[in-house]
Amino acid sequence: MNFFRGVMGGQTAGPQPSGAETIQKLCDRVASSTLLEDRRDAVRALKSLSKKYRMEVGAQAMDHLINILHTDRSDSEILGYALDTLYNVISNDEEEEQDENAQKQADDLGTQFTEKFIQDPEHITLLLTLLEEFDFHVRWPSVKMLTALLKNQGVQVQGIILVSPMGVSRLMDLLADSREVIRNDGLLLIQQLTKGNAAIQKIVAFENAFERLLDIITEEGSSDGGIVVEDCLLLLLNLLKNNSSNQNFFKEGSYIQRMKPWFEVGDDNSGWSAQKVTNLHLMLQLVRVMVSPVNSPGATASCQKCMYQCGLLQQLCTILMATGVPADILTETINTVSEVIRGSQVNQDYFASVNAPSNPPRPAIVVLLMSMVNERQPFVLRCAVLYCFQCFLYKNQKGQGEIVATLLPSTIDANSISAGQLLCGGLFSADSLSNWCAAVALAHTLQDNLTQKEQLLRVQLATSLGKPPVSLLQQCTNILSQGDKIVRRGSKVQTRVGLLMLLCTWISNCPIAVTHFLHNQENVPFLTAQISENLGEDERLVQGLCALLLGICIYYNDNSLENYTKEKLKQLIEKRIGKENFVEKLGFITKHELYSRAAQKPQPVFPSPEQMLFDHEFTRLVKELEGLITKAVHKSSEEEKKEEEVKKTLEQHDNIVTQYKELIREQDAQIQELKEKVSSMTTQTEQLQATVSQQQSQIQQHKDQYNILKLKLGKENQSQSSQGDTQVNGLQTEELSQLREDLEELRRQQTLLQTQLSEKDALIDSLKSAAEGPAESENTELLQELEVLKNQVQTHLAEISHLKAERQELLRRAEAGPKPSDTAPPSDSSSDAAKAELENRLAAQTAEMERLKESRSGLEQQLAAATSTAAILQTEKSKLQTEVQESKKEQDDLLMLLADQDQKIHSLKQRLKDLGETVDDEDDLRDQTSDEDDEDED
Repeated sequence: MNFFRGVMGGQTAGPQPSGAETIQKLCDRVASSTLLEDRRDAVRALKSLSKKYRMEVGAQAMDHLINILHTDRSDSEILGYALDTLYNVISNDEEEEQDENAQKQADDLGTQFTEKFIQDPEHITLLLTLLEEFDFHVRWPSVKMLTALLKNQGVQVQGIILVSPMGVSRLMDLLADSREVIRNDGLLLIQQLTKGNAAIQKIVAFENAFERLLDIITEEGSSDGGIVVEDCLLLLLNLLKNNSSNQNFFKEGSYIQRMKPWFEVGDDNSGWSAQKVTNLHLMLQLVRVMVSPVNSPGATASCQKCMYQCGLLQQLCTILMATGVPADILTETINTVSEVIRGSQVNQDYFASVNAPSNPPRPAIVVLLMSMVNERQPFVLRCAVLYCFQCFLYKNQKGQGEIVATLLPSTIDANSISAGQLLCGGLFSADSLSNWCAAVALAHTLQDNLTQKEQLLRVQLATSLGKPPVSLLQQCTNILSQGDKIVRRGSKVQTRVGLLMLLCTWISNCPIAVTHFLHNQENVPFLTAQISENLGEDERLVQGLCALLLGICIYYNDNSLENYTKEKLKQLIEKRIGKENFVEKLGFITKHELYSRAAQKPQPVFPSPEQMLFDHEFTRLVKELEGLITKAVHKSSEEEKKEEEVKKTLEQHDNIVTQYKELIREQDAQIQELKEKVSSMTTQTEQLQATVSQQQSQIQQHKDQYNILKLKLGKENQSQSSQGDTQVNGLQTEELSQLREDLEELRRQQTLLQTQLSEKDALIDSLKSAAEGPAESENTELLQELEVLKNQVQTHLAEISHLKAERQELLRRAEAGPKPSDTAPPSDSSSDAAKAELENRLAAQTAEMERLKESRSGLEQQLAAATSTAAILQTEKSKLQTEVQESKKEQDDLLMLLADQDQKIHSLKQRLKDLGETVDDEDDLRDQTSDEDDEDED
């Protein structure tokens, strides 16, 4: 043990060994010692030397230490020493300050040892396995070791962990460790793991990372929390930024709603700690990641809608209008609100309704614009306000109209400050940055909005007392072209660039504005003079913008001014400037070093105010117009005429094609509708035919039942015929009255049936008229069936009338009573024969009447069903089913009534016979009636 005492600083005699020699002896002891205690002491000694002799320990001991990790897994203490030693060798974290060269050498050394360690991927797998050890002295050094490896060689280590079975899951388990130091270092490890690797980011997200991280943020106090909250937010940014899959998963998991409590700030916002500022700044960045303009429009719109519905936007606007909020947080809040409302009409409308807590209350837009045109405000804050105003107007024609309306004479309120007044004030102020911001803001009120471009031409400005007002367009051109004090104030490149961008946006795609611009005789000479001069580098951009403005005057010229037609302007360019020189000057815009930077993203981000020259939307306009203007300048008048003719021809052709397409669509719709009607009518007809067949079968069944019932009643009447004369005479009058009532009921039914028949005739006529047209061929059969049904009903009505007449005559004869003096009592045989004959006739008549009534009821139902089919088939279907049920009930009732009547008629005949009345057959009765009528006439 004296050796170890020497290594650890004990007193020994003789010369001391060098560091390399000591490390070599320790390595030999680690490799050759059989006792675990000796190996443990040797590894502990290596750990103590690993920081001072980093290169020697790494070069000589790394393989031995890795072997310890394999062989001594049962001893957590030696594992911890080995992992700490490897960490000291690989890690580049230095507590002491070093110069730049020394730090670079240390970083290179850590990278070299990391490459050596990961040459065998099994070493990373070994570390992932050690993470499953719960012992603090093993798990914590393993976390730090993996973090250091990822910092030095992130891509290679990420690839090994990605293919390792359950590798990411083992790392995610660190977030659930109850020991905060391991959990916190686990956050740092997963931060390094997820940098720039979308595949790992997705795996981590689906390992329930969002839920765990948001829980930790809440437990740690949200924005008031410490460094752990910051680490969680950084990890969330890694998982969500530029990862549409994770963003969608975050939104669908309702995690946006859990962000709202982060931004609940109190009334007293003084004394924010630096950590709170950092946390809130990261939280705002997290919101912006979800609604970034670089995301897909659909995903952004969905997140914007969610943020409004859960109240997150309202909470951000509260911070925006609060007092005492630090400047950098206020700036980032403005940027965040900007992107939450960008392109979302609902959110833009809400933002327009937000008022600042002032007396009197002012719209938030007005308060923000006051900051933008105030040169004492920080530059980054003014840029943020401009971005917010641009986002408020993006795809918001309603908002554009409201801003322009504040400049129109009819809406100006002298007692209040409006957004339009602030923009005009900034446009003509002495501060060039205010000039540029106001010009760009006004340009956004006109972006892709022809109506507001024309409305802005009505704006009049009072320049000075005693002078007439001038238009806003005229004043802008005056600043560029006239040689008074205004020029000296606006002579800076930034001011002129802003005004030229405003004019280009204003008159593009607006021939009326082009005419107003050309109407000023000084504008075109000024532009040609600017373009033709040879100016310095700073003025090249102005020359390019002047060329763009003149090119717009050519391309969107409607030739309404004789002196400035397209052709004359092109001749002027060729004579004063030269076409090639003009195109070269036009190209100065896109070749400018700041142009490409502004074209990358909508947010205006500039290192300094002097570099604030281009607007993002303006770069899109230049890209769209540069090629068109170049072609327009090179075209001759004949080519333009031909092109105009071709355009007109194409427009006419397109109009004709459009008309034919619309006609074809209408015809297709009509054909489809008629097909559906025919199909429906065919189905309904089949159903009606099946219903009629079923009813005919039921009617036949009822007839059979009636015949059986009639036979039974006949037998019962014969048994009752032996009753006495007194009973017959007593009931005769009552039954004759009943017969009269039955006769009157039949008359009423006949009248009702005739009325219904007239209505059906009218309906059939209307159906005939409606059937004419596209579906006439399909409705012909139906109309023929209706005519047949009509004829059948009329025939049955005639038969019913004939039968009723015969029955009435029979009743009249019955009422006349017997005449004993006229005729002698008939013999039994003749009486029976007459009785049978009369009974048969009455039965036949009753059966015929029953058949006709039933037939009438069936025909009425068929007629009604067929008629309804031609009108509204679906509704009549259910009605027909109801009528069928009612018909069955009526038929049953009628059977009972007719059976009762038949019994009464038989009884009456029997009583007439008993009273001595002669009952003749039908022909004798008719002859007798005729003779009586002749005698009455005489």
